[in-house]
Amino acid sequence: MGRAAPLLNTVAAPAFVLIWSTGFVVARAVRGQIDPELFLSARFGLTALLFVAFAVAAGARWPRWRAVWRHGLAGVLLNGLYLGPSYWAVAHGLPAAVMALLGSMQPMLVALAARALFGERAGGQTWAGLLIGIAGVGLVILPRLAAADGSIGGKLALAAAMIGVLSMTAGTLLQKTSMASVDLRASSAVQNAGGAAATAALALLLGEGHWASGLPQWASLAWAVLVLSGMGTTLLVWMVRGGNATRATALLLLVPPLVAVETFMLFGETLSVLQMLGFAVTLGGVWLARRR
Repeated sequence: MGRAAPLLNTVAAPAFVLIWSTGFVVARAVRGQIDPELFLSARFGLTALLFVAFAVAAGARWPRWRAVWRHGLAGVLLNGLYLGPSYWAVAHGLPAAVMALLGSMQPMLVALAARALFGERAGGQTWAGLLIGIAGVGLVILPRLAAADGSIGGKLALAAAMIGVLSMTAGTLLQKTSMASVDLRASSAVQNAGGAAATAALALLLGEGHWASGLPQWASLAWAVLVLSGMGTTLLVWMVRGGNATRATALLLLVPPLVAVETFMLFGETLSVLQMLGFAVTLGGVWLARRR
């Protein structure tokens, strides 16, 4: 097991980035077919049931009743109040490129908060890597920003996007508290239930109810449950629990460049030399930030 751990850590990082990036592809696939908060509530609800089954089958120990609220809150923040407002902001005029740029600030917020709360120190090399990575993200999304109409979707959409980024930061940091000692399967069941409750409340508040039933929609939901939530979020929580929060979240910087490549391959969107250069710069920044 000791020899397998380094290999697992090595595989987990690229697997997480690849899986997490497909969330944007899923969001595009269901856009206009399923209301976003309704889709998210179904995704998190089914994922909660999946992890309940895993936990029961493995005989996992569940969190004490007095600690359940902490796991539920982490799920509300990491799942519900991150993706819910972010999806809403993009649907109401915020360019996806701006959302990606705001999201790239999350590793720096984690680095600042982790130092204050847990004493995790990010040295000059880590900060330099994060700044280089953000610069690379900027190069990747620059053509999308130039193609936008100049509007960022209004103050409300921008505020919703920032709520999403801050919520994910807080939800990530909660994984480093005493809840890290609870079995990951049991904790994930409670966290996804919290995310489902939050997005269901948003769907009800916004009056969402549109769901176009078809094979692409159900396939997208299955992928979101089994791969995005079942594997992607679990890998993120596992890496944050077992290591340095800043090094784990630095991987999020690679998501926007990878999305640009995926949309080029799947939807025929342009991929310029500048964007490819940005991908290389981001990759170098993330390598520097995660280098021990």
